[in-house]
This record gives sequence, C-alpha cells and structure tokens, in this order.
Amino acid sequence: MEDVAKVTETTQARPPLLERQVRQRPSKVSLLKSNLKKGMTCSVPRFRSTLTGFFPVVGWLPKYKLREYIWGDVMSGLIVGIILVPQAIAYCLLAGVEPIYGLYTTFYANIIYFLMGTSRHLYVGIFSLMSLMVGQVVYREVFLAGFDLSEDSKAPGPDVFNGSMGVNLTAGVHTVELMGLQCGKECYAISIAAAVTFMAGVYQFMMAVFRLGFVSVYLSAPMLDGFATGAAITILTVQAKYLLGLKIPRYQGYGRVVVTWINIFSNIHKTNLCDLITSVICIFILVGAKEIQERYKDRIKFPLPTELVVVAGATLASHFGEFNSHYGSSVSGHIPTGFIPPQVPSFSLMPRVALDAIPLAVISFAFTVSLSEMFAKKNGYTVRPNQELLAISFCNIIPSFFHCCTTSAALAKTMVKDSTGCQTQVSSLISALVVLLVLLFFAPFFYALQKCILACIIIVSLQGALRKFKDVPAKWRASRGDAIVWLVAMSCTALISVELGLLVGVIFSMMCIIYKTQKPKISLMGRANDSDLYEDVDEYKDLLPPPGVQVFRFQAPLYYANKDSFLKSLYKAVGVEPLLELTRRSKAERKAKDMFLKEAKANGDKTNGEVVIGLVQRELEFHTIVLDCSAIPFIDSAGLAAFKGLVKEYKEIGVSLLLASCNTSVIDTLRKGRFFGKDDKDMSSSLFHTVHTAVLYANSRKLLSNSAIKDDA
Repeated sequence: MEDVAKVTETTQARPPLLERQVRQRPSKVSLLKSNLKKGMTCSVPRFRSTLTGFFPVVGWLPKYKLREYIWGDVMSGLIVGIILVPQAIAYCLLAGVEPIYGLYTTFYANIIYFLMGTSRHLYVGIFSLMSLMVGQVVYREVFLAGFDLSEDSKAPGPDVFNGSMGVNLTAGVHTVELMGLQCGKECYAISIAAAVTFMAGVYQFMMAVFRLGFVSVYLSAPMLDGFATGAAITILTVQAKYLLGLKIPRYQGYGRVVVTWINIFSNIHKTNLCDLITSVICIFILVGAKEIQERYKDRIKFPLPTELVVVAGATLASHFGEFNSHYGSSVSGHIPTGFIPPQVPSFSLMPRVALDAIPLAVISFAFTVSLSEMFAKKNGYTVRPNQELLAISFCNIIPSFFHCCTTSAALAKTMVKDSTGCQTQVSSLISALVVLLVLLFFAPFFYALQKCILACIIIVSLQGALRKFKDVPAKWRASRGDAIVWLVAMSCTALISVELGLLVGVIFSMMCIIYKTQKPKISLMGRANDSDLYEDVDEYKDLLPPPGVQVFRFQAPLYYANKDSFLKSLYKAVGVEPLLELTRRSKAERKAKDMFLKEAKANGDKTNGEVVIGLVQRELEFHTIVLDCSAIPFIDSAGLAAFKGLVKEYKEIGVSLLLASCNTSVIDTLRKGRFFGKDDKDMSSSLFHTVHTAVLYANSRKLLSNSAIKDDA
C-alpha cells in the first residue's frame, strides 16, 4: 500500500502544463480601416518618409561626409568606370546587339541605382550572365524574323540612327515592319532586347508591390553556383569562335555547347590566324595581370586596368596594321557618340518574350539582393530587400526606353568597389560620368577594336566561375546533397540550355529537400546516466533505454508525403506493428482454444468447450511509446490522422502513446483536430513538455496499474 501511495503521489505531483498566452488579434475590418487611414493620411513627416523610402539618396546624401568619403568614392568610381567601358562593349557580343547599347545600359543603371538603391557598395549594370540570356532571346527572334545570323555585317556609319527607330534602310537589305516602320537587323535586335528588359522590370516591380521577394529563397546557393558555372561554360563556348575568327552562326536549340564545339572543329581549317595570334597574346596578358594582382594583392591596393590597356593597345595595332582590310579580322565598327532619342518598347514583341523575361527577372533579383545583403553584413549596415527589388526593377524598366539590356548586380565589380575604398553610391555616379565621357567623346575611337579582343575580355572574366570546379571535392565532403545539386544545375545549364538549366536546378533542389523529409533520420532514445537528458542510442555511448518505455524521435515535419514513412519507421524501430500483433494474438487464441477442446474431448469433459479462454498475449518489452516531437516543426491533417491512428491501434494491444516536446504550432494543430478529446480533457495525460517527464509519468502509471491488479487479486 505504501508503494501505491508513493506512485499516486508521484502521478499527482506532475507539474502543470504551461499556460498559453491569449493573443487579442484585431479584426480584419478594423485592421483594414487602420491601414486605409494610415495610407490616406498626408503630412509633411509622412511625405518625407515616403520620399526617403522610395529614393534613399534623399536620406543619406545630405549627411554625406565630404572629407571622409569623397576620396574613396572618387577612386572607386574611376577604377570601376575604367573597367566597365571595355566590359560593357564586350558583353554586347553576348547580347547580340551593337556595342553602344552596352554603354547605355551601364550609364543609366548606375544613375538609377544611385537614386534608389540601399546598398552602399553594390554595382548594378550590364552582366555577362544577363547578356547571355538576353542574347539567346535576341538571336532566336532575329532568326525567326528571317534575318541571316551568319552574316558578318559591317557596322554602319554614323548616320545609322535616324527616324523614330533609328534605322537607315538600304535597298536589298531584309527588313521587318515594327511599330509602323521598316526595321533592319540591328534595329530589330535592340527592339527585342528592350522588350525583354521591360518585361523583366515589370515582373520585378510586381514582385516588389506584392511582396513576392521570398521566391528567391528557392534559389539555393549550390544551385545558383552550379547555374553560374554552367552559364560560364556556355559563354566560353559562344565566344570561342571569335578567338579563332570563325564566322559561324550561333546555334539555336538545345545542346548548344556540344553542337557549337562540333561546328567549331568542323570549321577549324578556316581559322583567321590574325585573330588567333591576337587572342593568344591578349589572354596571356590578361591572365598574367590577374595572377600578378592576386599574388601581390597586399602590395597592390587597387585593381590593374589591364582590360583598358589591352583594348587601347589592340585598337591602335588593329588601326595602324589595318587588320580588318588586310587579314579579314572582324572589328567592332562605328560606335556613334551621343544618345539616341528615347523610344517606347514595342508592345507587339512583348508576348513573344514574356516567358523569357521570367528567369531574367528572378535571377537578376536574386543576385542583386544576395550580394547587397552580403556586402551590407560585411560592412556593418542593413539593406531593405524589397527596396532593392524595386530599385533593380526600375534599373530595367526606365533604361528599356533608352535602348538598353537587362541589368543585374555583379560580384566581381562589387568586390572591386569594396576593395578600392567605396563608401557610398556616389562612386556609381563617378563611374557613370566615366561612361558618359566615352559616350560623348571617345566612342568612335573603338572602331578598329577586334571582336576577338572583346571575346578575350569576356572569357578571362569567367575565370572565377570556372574555378569552382576545384571546389567540387570539398563540396562533396561537406554535403553530398549540395554537391549533387551543383552538378545537376551545372550540367543541365551547360549541356541543355540556360533556361532549362535554371528550371531543372530549382526543381531538383526542391526535390532533394522533399526527399530529405521523406527519408529523415529516426532515432530510439536513451537516457544519459541519472540525468533528464535523452539522446540517440546509435550516436552516443553509455545511453540506457528507459525500462518499459520506447522513446522515438522523428526528425522532419509530419505531413501527407511522409506519414507512411513515419509509420513504417516507428513500427520498425519499436519492433511491434499493432495490426500484426492483433492478428498474431487472434491466431494464438484460436489455436489455444482448439487444443483445449481436443484435450477436453480426450478426457471426456462434457463442458463441450464452454470454458472461457483468455486471450493469449505475448508479454511486450514495453508498455508505453513516447514520441519526441522536438524535431517536428509542423504537422498537417494527414499527420494528425496518423497520430490518432497510432493511439487507437496501440491501445488495442495495451500500449500507451504519449507526446513530448511539441512546439506550439504542433499543439495548436492537435487541439484543433481534437486529438486530446472534447475540451482537451486528455491533454494533461497525453502531452508533456519534456521526454523525461513523459517517461516518469508512464512508469508511475504502470506501477499504479500493477499495484491495483495485485490488490484486486
């Protein structure tokens, strides 16, 4: 009796459940009224706040510390501007448009981000990956419009820009009608680029308005790295023909990398030796300068303007050596000075490029936000992701009216800004001024610049992305799942297409997460010495399972896709499946009854089997299962049904089921589903805050039950 009293006291002494706070949520009507009142209120502070929110420059520029910031911003802006000029011209090769449009894109994007960006160090402008994706759309539409992709068109003279579309038509040249005017190849190409840029900006603006910036979370870092590396391989392949001076059309379709290399080797005998020799020399100089910069980075505090030196030297050599006329080397052609009058993007082209603009918008936003947050964290300030999305959207919408391509943040040039003393976005304004000088005065001097030089600049700039192949073994050791995602994204992007590579990478990375939730780690728990700590018996030494209790942990959310896996793993871990146990007991009962009847008949017993035979039971090693829910972030209705089914099934074989360490989300789902009965009457006997409390309760209840049975006997 004393033992029973102690057990009863232990059971009753169980600490009460924590009391949940009651949250008074305002009604939707009152919340709507409050938001409308707040939104319709007009005052000077609100106007200032709205203006500062939309144009952050209004907030920080009046506080600009001239003596402290100006030197770093000017130096950073000049250096980045010098790097930008040759790269902006070069990336137009990828985009399939004339070099002047790359300078326009860089100029407008720098000014707009200066006004609207919240990052102090971010560079936004023309970017190799965006140019490649725009170029794929441009070449496809130009091909479908009937233009010859293989023609090595001579760049027209300075009178090319006239009329509303800026086209000078010549008899016999293929044209298409666009916005009521006849449009040539170059005109049609930039119209396509402007249309897809406008659509990408509109998508980004809609994402900002509806707060859809969260979509970038589905672009995991391994997937983005693999996608960028695969795109780098594609860019290298596309530019390889310029290194050799081959005049072959860009392949349109899947498997571009393979087909292009086949075409290159099929035409290798047509290599232009002038372009080849120039390319080898330029790559040697560019790579050598980068290696020197890397080796002596502690001594050389600013990046060497190697690209500009190479461009200047190669342009002079090509001009005085007359490489174009004597050796047939492809040159950039005339680059006009000044600006083209703004033009509304062609709405008739937008349905054709609407789908193509979606990956452009998402990738541009993802790179911009991730880089802005990375450099903000490094330099100790904060950025507003939704404002960054708004800024990058206007960096695409507004420039599309000025014949520009899609823009994005770029890691390499952002790192240059950071390393050269950039303090604010005033450096972007300085870079824009450098580009403006080229647009107004120096652009025609690039007439003799060989296209192979531009290809060399592009290929050498891919060095960082291609070096990621060296990181694959380390990725594999750190996380095989991430390494596989990287390899799949890279392979699909390089071997199929850039757009499908992005889609496959996103889907595959999400499937990997789903697979992990369907095959999570499951554990039987043991107790560490005499403490209240329970951990995995397979992972830690000297753990003892509590007597008569099985503690089971499932390390994943419990929902419709993995409930069957949860049930199977639980049955396997504890060694007892209720339905099979009931079936076994039923068969044993029938067998025992038959044997009793045979023995009774043999002994002449006239009871004719009317003796009541108790259910033959196997003495289980445990009487209670405790589910450690600490690693279950949420459950859905299927998970709730699985819990209810377990309680019912195990109860039929005399085993209790208790829950421990549930978070409030799981508890709320269980209460709404009446898991604890009407008015939660069974909550105190089924739910526990710690595993140890649940184990103590289970054993004390079992002792109390056994003592009651002995007293009745």
